[in-house]
Amino acid sequence: MPHSIGDLPSALENFDQIARRLDGRRLAVFLDFDGTLAPIAERPEKARLAPAMRAAVADLAAVHNTAIISGRGREDVRTLVGLDALTYAGDHGFDISFPDGGIAHNIDCEPFHAVIGDITERLEKDLAAISGAFAEPKWASVAVHYRQTPAAETAAVETAVKAVIADFDGLRLTPGKMVYEIQPDFDWNKGKAVQWLLEKTGLSGPGVVPVYIGDDVTDEDAFAAIAGSGIGIFVDDQENSGPDRTSAANYKLRNPDEVELLLRKLAAC
Repeated sequence: MPHSIGDLPSALENFDQIARRLDGRRLAVFLDFDGTLAPIAERPEKARLAPAMRAAVADLAAVHNTAIISGRGREDVRTLVGLDALTYAGDHGFDISFPDGGIAHNIDCEPFHAVIGDITERLEKDLAAISGAFAEPKWASVAVHYRQTPAAETAAVETAVKAVIADFDGLRLTPGKMVYEIQPDFDWNKGKAVQWLLEKTGLSGPGVVPVYIGDDVTDEDAFAAIAGSGIGIFVDDQENSGPDRTSAANYKLRNPDEVELLLRKLAAC
């Protein structure tokens, strides 16, 4: 059941509870990138992973199965993280690569992949007159960013995005932190990707505790997917976690610095 974010306990202050859950069981860790491993940047290409965080993720992956699940394109987030021993699920899990070099695509979204160029071209035209707004094409989705758009123009961004969804078949709109995600309209999200990866890697049994750490609305699907069997940790930077915001997570952290501390504790388990 979702709880008010303000009521979620700190994962660091209550790590003894987490450690007891993990005692004698295998651990599978799933990590969002932006806002979780790295601070959210003004533009996606300006994001950087701190060396200390990269080292913490590397140490974790050396002892526990670790995957990055990001809205970014797979190759983009793989380049930013720069570690070979991880599974990378880019584009909200539509595009996945494994440490052995294997790649998995959700075949249901291939027709959408074929029209990414057309959708992007339309958006670039419709967004051209809106300050700070731009489209970012990925393998099976297009993100429309408006973090640098003046407040008076944000309604125009939403109008442009909804017009595209109306004019192309089989699309859905998923809002995030100052971004609209245009995705194929079928039952797939970060939560489904987590469940698929657990089964694919033989980690779906009762002897495994999945841990998911994320900060955005799209991460709620993953928190819900592991509810009961795993541990969800919400990274609360307070950007979009107002008094009415709830989460299916079990604990919270305040920022990527606290995420790094938690990863080091998990690596020691």
